[in-house]
Amino acid sequence: MAPRSISAARLVPMLGAALGVTPAYRGLADALRLLIADGRLPAGTRLPSQRELTTALGVSRTTVTRAYAELEDRGYLSSRQGSGSVATLPGTPAGRRQGAALQRGLDRAEGDVIDLTCASMPAPPGTMAAYERALLALPGYLSGTGYHPLGLPELREALAQGYTARGLPTDPDQLMVTSGALAGLAVAGRALLSPGDRVLLESPTYPNAIDTLRHCGARPVALPMQRDGWDSSAAEATLRQTAPRAAYLIPDFHNPTGALMGDAQRARLGRALSGTHTVSVVDETMVDLSHDGDAAMPAPMAAHHGRSITLGGASKSFWGGLRVGWLRAPRDLMPALVTARLSLDLGSPVLEQLVLLDLLSHRNELLAARRTGMVAARDTLAAELRAQLPQWSFQPPAGGLSIWAELPNEVSTPLTVAADRRGVVLAPGAQFAVEGGLERFLRVPFAAHPPELLREAVRRVAAAWEDLGSDRPAQHRSSPLVA
Repeated sequence: MAPRSISAARLVPMLGAALGVTPAYRGLADALRLLIADGRLPAGTRLPSQRELTTALGVSRTTVTRAYAELEDRGYLSSRQGSGSVATLPGTPAGRRQGAALQRGLDRAEGDVIDLTCASMPAPPGTMAAYERALLALPGYLSGTGYHPLGLPELREALAQGYTARGLPTDPDQLMVTSGALAGLAVAGRALLSPGDRVLLESPTYPNAIDTLRHCGARPVALPMQRDGWDSSAAEATLRQTAPRAAYLIPDFHNPTGALMGDAQRARLGRALSGTHTVSVVDETMVDLSHDGDAAMPAPMAAHHGRSITLGGASKSFWGGLRVGWLRAPRDLMPALVTARLSLDLGSPVLEQLVLLDLLSHRNELLAARRTGMVAARDTLAAELRAQLPQWSFQPPAGGLSIWAELPNEVSTPLTVAADRRGVVLAPGAQFAVEGGLERFLRVPFAAHPPELLREAVRRVAAAWEDLGSDRPAQHRSSPLVA
């Protein structure tokens, strides 16, 4: 595959006010370094030639030559025979470690430790009652084998009705119930991909999805997210240049940024995906988590791109302990998906499917109550970050369960080490990067803890931020579980 490239016409608007710095070459070098470090220019991208960039910027050739030389000296650029100047990351990437290690145990049963790695909520009131009603219904299923590879028919019917009500006509035979949305992604990956196939992923994105697709043999290709969401032109260019077999997308309150893709942008992206015969695997696990209950949601991505597999799950809307998810797919893809599923497991637990069926029948009132808690937690976290860490910048999201904060320096991983010593477990921004970078960013979930614990967590993180200026030695730290 030819190296990915970016034209001067696309690069110049991304540089901002770089040339307003004196000397100009230093401003240009710093702007390019931040683009590479943040993952907005993925490692491996071929930059414009010095002559092309000189012409586009209207500066002297010396300015661009010195900027490129400084980047190369610092490890952010390499010159390759036949490939020109290519973006790189210095040293060994400090990003995600494969197979996220379990830090301190999954329960965080150490009393004073505050876990800020899971974008999730406690079970809503009424969950126990749903289990009790499901237990009453369970005897009706005990005379059968208990194996339902596609899922209980009544649950698939309820899910199909939900998609149809959202503007995506769906029949139950287009649905498969899985053991969580991530299991659905594993099924889709096994059905669609062969070793070496390219898969497009937004960067940042959900870390467990990156690992799942790698385990399917995929070669991840990054689509860098912008501060305000998706860059349609960049998406089209990346699709043309890489022609990926599949694309893993989170258009509904993107994890971790919280961005929401509008209908017009979905339609444009759908056309681009169709043009490269790319199957989209769309993660809708956050779709229920709008912070404004009256806001109209865009149509599902599958309404704009017919070759879409849509993933859903109960963990974000209801409870992470309810390990039930599902996928919706075009009918012609279902046989391959069923075959792939049977090579992984033979079905999801009947009791949990019955619990989800019960919760779905109370969906509107449950989500309305959870929305109130989400908004209060978001506002508490935002206020504390502004008060105690004014150097950080962020945009409070309109949905989802976390704030994606931008730090003034590339210290996300050292900060997580310092925070760990203060009793707060965080996931560094680099863990969400597809091709490295994102060391200036940090995901801070807000919905798992009450307001007083969020305030204490931010107080500790602020103290850890101060620790970064000290000479306290860094310690080895395993990558945390991220959900």
